[in-house]
Amino acid sequence: MSERLIPTHEEPSILKSDPESDSTTHFGFEDVAKEEKVERVGEVFHSVAARYDLMNDLMSLGVHRIWKALTIEMSGVREGHRILDVAGGTGDLTKKFSKLVGDTGQVILADINSSMLEVGRERLTDQGYVSNVQYCQANAEELPFEDNSFDCVSIAFGLRNVTDKDKALRAMTRVLKPGGRLLVLEFSKPTNTVFEKVYDRYSFSILPKIGKLITNDADSYQYLSESIRMHPDQNTLRDMMEQAGLKRCRFNNMTGGIVALHSGIKP
Repeated sequence: MSERLIPTHEEPSILKSDPESDSTTHFGFEDVAKEEKVERVGEVFHSVAARYDLMNDLMSLGVHRIWKALTIEMSGVREGHRILDVAGGTGDLTKKFSKLVGDTGQVILADINSSMLEVGRERLTDQGYVSNVQYCQANAEELPFEDNSFDCVSIAFGLRNVTDKDKALRAMTRVLKPGGRLLVLEFSKPTNTVFEKVYDRYSFSILPKIGKLITNDADSYQYLSESIRMHPDQNTLRDMMEQAGLKRCRFNNMTGGIVALHSGIKP
């Protein structure tokens, strides 16, 4: 299977707000029009794409690699499976899935942001991941795949940036095969109040300064800190997954609840 870009080359069109629904959403702590959030999130990731991996290591002191490794362990993915890595960015999970599914399987790395997708494709191609990996520029809310297509769908540190999270969860559930698993790895709410205060201080006082130093872009990392605080907590996200049609929904806290791995099965 040769490496190719699934034909969605053009920048995805911005989703229009439903006139009967609330026309605003949050961009960090700021209320914005829904269509404006898509554009502004895109600008953030165009800005940070080139040094995204370096920033992940610095921000988490490398612990993000453990979070992702545990996600892979809990995925149940095996040889011959077909996997969709939504908001897959620079391809950390895609690379690990590629090893598991082997030559008879397939992994599709999907991301709405063309800069992130290009960095991921170049990185994985340079490392030799070409036989079973494909790429697709796609919005998580409007996945261009048939129903019941994938054995596992993952989204790591991407759901909080989606404008309509409920719609994205329904879309990811739709493309899962019956019995397939959705994995959502995302920043969440610390379980210890003292730890939460320390984490807040780090997020809003130190993280933007690191972003300024490494990427010359403090504003993008200020947004990322704010987006984490606006993301649903563990129980709320579990309920949202159930409402999207998944069963056996559960979560596992990591690093004191800074991150949680949610999973659910399509009946």
